[in-house]
Amino acid sequence: MPDFIVQWLNTHDVFTATTMLHYWDGLVTTVQLVFLSLVIGLVLSVPLAILRTVRNPFVSGPVWLYTYMFRGTPLLIQLYIIYYGIAQIQGIQQTFWWEIFKDPFYPALLAFVLNTAAYTTEIIRGALEATPHGEVEAAKAYGMSWFMRTRRIILPSAARRALQAYSNEVIFMLHASAIASVVTIVDLTGAARDIYSRFYAPFDAFIAVALMYMALTFSIIFVFRHLEKRMLRHLKPLS
Repeated sequence: MPDFIVQWLNTHDVFTATTMLHYWDGLVTTVQLVFLSLVIGLVLSVPLAILRTVRNPFVSGPVWLYTYMFRGTPLLIQLYIIYYGIAQIQGIQQTFWWEIFKDPFYPALLAFVLNTAAYTTEIIRGALEATPHGEVEAAKAYGMSWFMRTRRIILPSAARRALQAYSNEVIFMLHASAIASVVTIVDLTGAARDIYSRFYAPFDAFIAVALMYMALTFSIIFVFRHLEKRMLRHLKPLS
């Protein structure tokens, strides 16, 4: 067997043996970052979306400004501003906050939370405003308070309408999480860069990571299709 083939096989044996754990660590970091940002962002976006529907501009105006700013600027720029800007706050390095934010994971998490909360707020706001007027009037006729109407009628109805758009936001956040590697976080993309720089095997590294992102994406699609069937089964025609 030619020497260059033997060398190639030996290199790839080392490549496979030494990088599987690195890929796994990157996968865990990516899933943690995306999952936490989506959960926290969703929790924040529900009250913000309700405030966004209020007709008083002093209530809805600040929420509109927030969503406008974070939807109107690139996520990468937001990440840079937060990551580099926190260290510039006067005196923060002498507080306990620095023990948290000196780890790049938390500035990235903050940037992702603020970004996805802005998009999710608008998704839910549109679904809330699309609530059929008859449903609200029926709830009023039953004597429901505003809080009870919102909790039992408006929000569940809006959730069904927003589900498909929100699934796109989840996939977008998964793909956008690849930029976390620019602030030294070793996620999937960061792991691929490390492997490329060590073994000079760009196709091996990035194709492997692309397949992992595809697997995660199709898993998300599968979960949301199941949720759609479950939440919209009342619209399915009777056979």
